Amino acid sequence: MKLKIIFTAVALAIIFFTIGHITAQSEKRMSEKTMENLSTAMHGEAFAYAKYLLFAQHARRGGDKELADMLEKTAKTERFEHFAEEAKLAGLVSSDSANLKDAIKGESYEAETMYREFSQQAEQAGDHQAAQRFEEIRLDEMKHRDAFAAALHNLEKKQTGSH
Repeated sequence: MKLKIIFTAVALAIIFFTIGHITAQSEKRMSEKTMENLSTAMHGEAFAYAKYLLFAQHARRGGDKELADMLEKTAKTERFEHFAEEAKLAGLVSSDSANLKDAIKGESYEAETMYREFSQQAEQAGDHQAAQRFEEIRLDEMKHRDAFAAALHNLEKKQTGSH
């Protein structure tokens, strides 16, 4: 149950990040439906990557190195081939400045809205452990957002030549 909740949260974060990023940064070179399909495909590939790595970790702990290696190899294909190719088609990556702005937007959403709501809903449902975990993750996302904002500030200072 705990992993299912974490997987769901990660999946939602990836969906919101990917959809927001594709919408904001892709050129209108592909149809809206194709872009939507790329977003869905990237979500699936990213989720499979994370899930297969967890499966591999479990198999390795259980002593099945062969299964663990196969799962890790498959995970790498999902991430470094499938996701990467789809991301390239979607125009997911842009300039450092645009990438940081997009990352800040995603982390802000997670910290200020998504994980706050997840925590509150879990608490209301009596799922105290999940509520606590969501709140801990929310605080991590705030740190990520702040680190990205500082990096953007430093990047902009470099670009303008101000110190």
